[in-house]
Amino acid sequence: MSPNISPELLTENYDYTLPEGFIATSPVHPRDQAKLLVYDRKSDTVTHTTFTHLLDFLPQECDVFLNDTRVIKARIFGHKESGGKVELLFNKTLDAHHSLVLIRGKVKVGTELFFDEELTATVTQLNEDGSRIVSFSHKGALIRFEDLVLILDKIGHLPLPPYMQREDTKEDETDYQTLFAKNAGAVAAPTASLHFTPELFEALEQRHKTHKITLHVGAGTFKPVDAENILEHPMHSEYFHISREAAEALENDKPLLAIGTTVTRTAEYYVRTKKREGECDLFLNPHNPPQRVTHLLTNFHLPKSTLIMLVSAFIGREKTLQLYKEAIENNYRFFSYGDAMLIL
Repeated sequence: MSPNISPELLTENYDYTLPEGFIATSPVHPRDQAKLLVYDRKSDTVTHTTFTHLLDFLPQECDVFLNDTRVIKARIFGHKESGGKVELLFNKTLDAHHSLVLIRGKVKVGTELFFDEELTATVTQLNEDGSRIVSFSHKGALIRFEDLVLILDKIGHLPLPPYMQREDTKEDETDYQTLFAKNAGAVAAPTASLHFTPELFEALEQRHKTHKITLHVGAGTFKPVDAENILEHPMHSEYFHISREAAEALENDKPLLAIGTTVTRTAEYYVRTKKREGECDLFLNPHNPPQRVTHLLTNFHLPKSTLIMLVSAFIGREKTLQLYKEAIENNYRFFSYGDAMLIL
């Protein structure tokens, strides 16, 4: 590693210490009572408030983009022919009959896994990164994703982030889903959107032109960056779709608030490629800053994650870590069910 490498490119420089007890394992209720840290770049000022006051801070002429993906019950428990137990986490569809998954339990190519509702998965490939490719069958016949989702809804569990260190509950079926979740396919929620109550969301739609896009958040979102240089991190890719109307809004130059990192990456990927559908693998960081998104609403993210690097793409690494430190001093709750930050 060159001694001249920029501090912004060193993964270790995106680390911070989160004291015990700061990880939110359930949301606050009502949702909009979560804390909100507002950072105004123009005046370099910080305001501490609650999410219910979000609209007080947004520029009036600002367009708002949201992610309408729906989290699926991607975690299922079954067994092998030998009787050995397995746990499978669906990650994403690769083609009509192949899916990328994570499997807890030893398997090899050809291993058949058995689940409730006569669902089976056959391992077709072992990947070097530890992921697996399988084909799913129901009652002996190969099935596509749209049929698989219906079965997962019956037998599966919501894949809560590993750091919550608990099993999913009935409450999570509402709590870990956005109000406007529509298109099934995510294995993690677009968490910045979890803070809206129906009343606040209605007020947002009345005051601002809102656009929904879809990015199916994958398991890779929680993967810490292992490479010493952040640019050597193999960025995960996720399926996205942008409607023609939303694409047109991305083409204008109105101020744009992205609700969450997933929206930010999707919008920025479109600006760079003009693709409205496909796989998004854009890695935003201080060396690849946003070109279109002017404002960001997001939660507080894991140390050394691509998400904290994305926030740093907006305001710089040092300012990001400074704001995280201030959030800790003010007892903000971190990660998926935690509090929020608005960057203006």
